[in-house]
Amino acid sequence: MFGLKTCDTCRKARRWLDSQGVPYRAHDLREAPPTRNLLQQWLDAVGPERLVNRRSTTWRGLSEEARAAAAPGADPETLLALLAEQPTLIKRPVFQRRTEVLVGFDHAVRGALAGSSAPNQDSLRHA
Repeated sequence: MFGLKTCDTCRKARRWLDSQGVPYRAHDLREAPPTRNLLQQWLDAVGPERLVNRRSTTWRGLSEEARAAAAPGADPETLLALLAEQPTLIKRPVFQRRTEVLVGFDHAVRGALAGSSAPNQDSLRHA
């Protein structure tokens, strides 16, 4: 699970995972930012629309030029550089199991993590 220690949704996800007995390893995006290779895997799996948190404080603090780097159809290398530089732009939490990538913590993600229901395509895609 990739997230932030201070993120309310990430704390909620950790509590839920613990209560369900779902094993996980927590990675703080600030302490250990994801590599460009990992970011590329996530972008390939879920796309920038799902991965980039456009409602975050970090997003609101970006210049128009930086926001344009994350716009649909923007240069993929520029987006990778922006996410590597600003890992708090990543929607949280991100769960990765082998080639499976889940973003956020909605009902579909919880179902996929618990193995109790099939996730919808908005929350999960396979790399």
